[in-house]
Amino acid sequence: MRAVFRVPAFRLLFAGLAASMVGDALLMLVYAIWVKSLTGSNGAAGLVTLFIAVPYVLAPLGGWLVDRFRHRPFLIVANLASALMLLPLFAVRGAADVWIIYTVAALYGISSVTIAAALSGLLKELLADDLLAGANGTLQTVREGLRLGGPLAGAALFAVLGGAAVAAIDAVTFLVAAAAIARMRLHEEPPVPSGLHWLSELTAGLSHIRTEAALRRMTIATAIGFLVIGINESVLFAVVGQGLHRPPEFVGVLASAQGVGAIAGGLWAGRLARGVGELAAIAIGMAAFGLGDALYVFPWLSVILVGRVIGGLGLTIMVTGFTTVIQRHTPGPLIGRVSTAAETLVSGPQTISIAAGAALVSVVDYRLLLVVVAIGMLTAAAYLWLARRLTAPLPQGSFGQVGGDCVDLAATLRDGGQRTGESPRRGQDA
Repeated sequence: MRAVFRVPAFRLLFAGLAASMVGDALLMLVYAIWVKSLTGSNGAAGLVTLFIAVPYVLAPLGGWLVDRFRHRPFLIVANLASALMLLPLFAVRGAADVWIIYTVAALYGISSVTIAAALSGLLKELLADDLLAGANGTLQTVREGLRLGGPLAGAALFAVLGGAAVAAIDAVTFLVAAAAIARMRLHEEPPVPSGLHWLSELTAGLSHIRTEAALRRMTIATAIGFLVIGINESVLFAVVGQGLHRPPEFVGVLASAQGVGAIAGGLWAGRLARGVGELAAIAIGMAAFGLGDALYVFPWLSVILVGRVIGGLGLTIMVTGFTTVIQRHTPGPLIGRVSTAAETLVSGPQTISIAAGAALVSVVDYRLLLVVVAIGMLTAAAYLWLARRLTAPLPQGSFGQVGGDCVDLAATLRDGGQRTGESPRRGQDA
């Protein structure tokens, strides 16, 4: 991990991204809390995540667009645009202005898709292949660490200063990221057109998933899981309000508990995959998430916090395994399109479940919805477990050597693989 910080350009990039991740962590729950406080509706609050997730359906188009430009200039412009997109939130005054929050949430989703895709390419340009895993691991550690206190701090700031103030802080962090990336010294060659029809370029990733058994099975299983997992976005507010009898801001406490589990999952995921193989590890993560969700039916804070920790652990194992399967079973030139295609196939069902959860939480007992989520996740886990032999256990020490980008599933599910035919020293003189 320390080796990657010997690259001056990465130090700048890391500083900018770390600042941006602080802003994201603060604003993570504020959109939904803001809507809940204005409308009093759990369903309306849950719809925020729907608007953030919808752009992920168009992820392949975003990946195709990003690859048509040099990554560093694209990231600078994208971060500046992301800062500007938050300004309309200053106009929110009452329930009639909730549409503004939804619109900004959708723009935030577009920003996440494009920035993640461009960052993937930039890291590959900047670093030698043997440094990619350390770089991605470092960034993921910071991201998960911020989940411990970021959402809680954001909720507290919202309670004291209001949503616009939190949005202003996030906007400043985007500006810091843009400035840091602008100072990087990196020579990027302009993208070379492939000569393929645009439709063939967009569908190449989907075609590879269809023909590669491990990828196909994993994507189907994950889509099954995410067909129910989005229900949590609205149900969580019911757990806080009806189960624990706490204000909406208390969701930040539960998010911090999930962050504890996520860090533990990140530390354990490599060892688990080495021992049982990636598909088996993903199945275990799905089962853990489902069991953790089932604990939310009990109206006791200690039990729900344990469930959130277990859920965070399971989700991180799922994401780590998902990324690694893509990296190990995809040729380098196809990584971006395969990643975004998988993202779309998983985000589509998740979007449906978010909308369903928002509609059902007002008319169905939230505990019944939690049981549906648990059964769905355990079903997906069983389906994937039956195909666990498609990915063999990893040799000792190889897990951390898989370079590439992290696929972002459901948001947090975001950035894959090693390119062929390039110098192992590429980017070291940046």
